[in-house]
Amino acid sequence: MENLIHEKADHIRDVIRYLKKFKDALVIIYLDDLLMDNPNFQNHIKDICLIHDSGLKVILVPGAAKRINEILKNASIPWTIHNNCRITGPEALPLIKMAAFDVSNQIMTALASEKKTAIIGNWVRARTKGIIDGFDYGTSGEIDKLQIDAIKTILDNDFIPIFPCIGWSSAGKPYNISSIELAQQIAIHLKADKLFYLTPDADINNRNYTIPETIGLAPDGTVPAMNVEEVDMFLRANEKDCVSRETNGRLPKLLDLAKAACKEGVSRIHIINGNIDGTIPCEIFSDFGSGTMIYTNDYGKIRDMNHEDIGDVLNLMNPFIQKGILLPRTKESMNSQFQNYIVYELDGSIKACAALIEYPDGKMEIAGVAVDKSCSSMGIGPKLIEFLVKRAKDRNASTVFLLTTQTSDWFENLGFIPADISILPEERRAKWTPARGSKVLIAGKI
Repeated sequence: MENLIHEKADHIRDVIRYLKKFKDALVIIYLDDLLMDNPNFQNHIKDICLIHDSGLKVILVPGAAKRINEILKNASIPWTIHNNCRITGPEALPLIKMAAFDVSNQIMTALASEKKTAIIGNWVRARTKGIIDGFDYGTSGEIDKLQIDAIKTILDNDFIPIFPCIGWSSAGKPYNISSIELAQQIAIHLKADKLFYLTPDADINNRNYTIPETIGLAPDGTVPAMNVEEVDMFLRANEKDCVSRETNGRLPKLLDLAKAACKEGVSRIHIINGNIDGTIPCEIFSDFGSGTMIYTNDYGKIRDMNHEDIGDVLNLMNPFIQKGILLPRTKESMNSQFQNYIVYELDGSIKACAALIEYPDGKMEIAGVAVDKSCSSMGIGPKLIEFLVKRAKDRNASTVFLLTTQTSDWFENLGFIPADISILPEERRAKWTPARGSKVLIAGKI
């Protein structure tokens, strides 16, 4: 019972922490129109309204591919897809406009049912894509300029802007533009805090894809997060297969857009499965939600522990102490030892820790390794160990060792090898007891 309450309290603390962090933050949400017939559609709308009520600013960019397909098919107007662009003749454009605004109106109506005011606008200046490598893109356009001041005014008045997938030239000529690209460009130009791509069946997991070993997996086999370098690794590993998978073959395009957005200052892009109820608030108000987050390398950071971290680090260690994985620590003992520790900080919360203890004979010990279970699939633990081994090497350590009772396999996978207790410094060997029977491992390479 106590553990259950502790877990619930931790979840509530996370929500409060993220509410504080993202108050007045700007969130761009691409909403695939395939979800409009989904049983969870109205729940997604309610969740969008809830995060808006929580103090976040929201912009919606609905996809309209499904509705456009229906209208063009009914009118017997052909089209093709080339490089993720719809290719049509000029006779299709009035119907494409009608479909795009029809979808936007449906979303505005759904928001109105939740007492939210939305505005559909023509804030996108566009130009023709023209002819590229000899191919004529017809009525497809690309974004030339966004009316930033007008959009900010609408947001400041607590309205929710809705962007149809239509842009206009300076002469008033309409063009069909990509909704997923539009969402990315809005996020970049308005310096959004988050960009969401909400699509059906958007799971990135080890059942459908080849996942490189260095990319962490959640217990269910999904990829909770990738940094921009890991995105490149993933795309290389799945170059032949991922175009035929979920999101109608758009996953490579979504990942490329996410990478580019990261490099332009959007720190977090989320690809989430719209078939799952509650996926939006879970992705915003918890460390790792139900989708895949693409992020820049400064999202989480390793830093030296300071005195103010002692309480958080002890709370982090407590579950491992209860299981006998770690020896007990107290505030008093940590007061004299915290300088030996590093921590992994994520959104202002301590999620992992580890220590490097130096001995007079040049041997160094890695100790006190703990990773919050919510982050156990993120590869944070190996990053801490790699960091400390490098620090030990920089300090000319002769040997890096550790003692463990239950996690020897994990350390051996990181390159540590078994050793005899005789290699321990005399001071440390005096503390070893047969009753605990800790195994000694040493780093294979220093």
